[in-house]
Amino acid sequence: MGQKKRTKLEKRDGIQAALEGYRRFDYDYIPFGTYTVPDGDFRYRQRGFDAFCTAFIRGFLKVAAPVLLKVAYGCRVVGRENLKALNGKGAMCVTNHISYLDTLFARAAIGQFRGFYTMAPWNNKRGPGGWIMRHGGMWPFSPNLAAMKNLMHEMERRLGEGKIVHFYAEQAMWVNYPKPRPMKDGAFYYAVKYKVPVLPVFFTFRKNKRGHMRRLVIHILPAVYADETLPRGKRLADMRQRAEEAWRNCYESAYGVPLEYLPDRRKRAQSARPADQAETQ
Repeated sequence: MGQKKRTKLEKRDGIQAALEGYRRFDYDYIPFGTYTVPDGDFRYRQRGFDAFCTAFIRGFLKVAAPVLLKVAYGCRVVGRENLKALNGKGAMCVTNHISYLDTLFARAAIGQFRGFYTMAPWNNKRGPGGWIMRHGGMWPFSPNLAAMKNLMHEMERRLGEGKIVHFYAEQAMWVNYPKPRPMKDGAFYYAVKYKVPVLPVFFTFRKNKRGHMRRLVIHILPAVYADETLPRGKRLADMRQRAEEAWRNCYESAYGVPLEYLPDRRKRAQSARPADQAETQ
C-alpha cells in the first residue's frame, strides 16, 4: 500500500478512535458538500415523467446492484425469512452506516421497489448525483415545517402500502467501522406513531490487506415490535434497546468477540442512558 493511502486510512481510523473514546458516536466527520434544504414545494412523491425516471432507476439498480455488490464486496444476504415474516406489511428499517454505498446494502436487504430512505438535509445534494438519489427513493428531512408535514404524509401513506422506510439510526457515517453504535430515536418514534415494527439490519465485513471492505454479509434480523403493555412513552426506548441488543448479538456472533469500546476519555462520568449501556458490555 502506498504511503499516501496508508496515511489517509490511518487518519480516518485515528479520527474514529478519538470519537469513540469521547463517545461522540453521532459526529459526522466527513464534509457535507453542497446541498439544498427542502422547502414546502419539495416533492416527496414523484409524478409524471419523474415517476418514470424513478421506475427506471430502481429497475436498473435491481439488475446492476447485486452484480456490483458481489464483485466489489463478495456480498451475501442472510435472514431473508425475517423480511418475509412481515407478511408484506409496512415497517421501519435501521442499519449501521459504514460506506458511501451502504444504501445499496440496505436495498439488497429490503428490495429495490419496497424501500424509501430518509436522510439529513445536507445529503440532499445538488447536481446529477442528488437527482439520482431522490429518484431512487431518498427522502431528505428538513427544518421547514411545511416540508416535514409533506414528508410525514408521504411516510404514512407508503407504510400503509406495505413499504419499508429506512433510517441510518446511528446518524453519522463512519467508513468501514465494524462496531454497532448507539441508535437515535427517530425510526422508533415513527414506528410507535404509525404502529409498525422496526426491522434491524446489520452489516458485517472483513478487510483485505489494503484496508478495503470484503466478504460483506448483510444480516436481516427479526423485526422488533412495540410492547403494547408498556405506557406509550416507554415503548420507544424499549424498542430501541431491543434493536440495539439484536445488533450487538449479531456483531459478537459474526466477529467472535464481545462488543467493547475504547476506554472512556471524557473527563466527567455521565449517567448511563439506555443507549449507552452497550458501551460497557
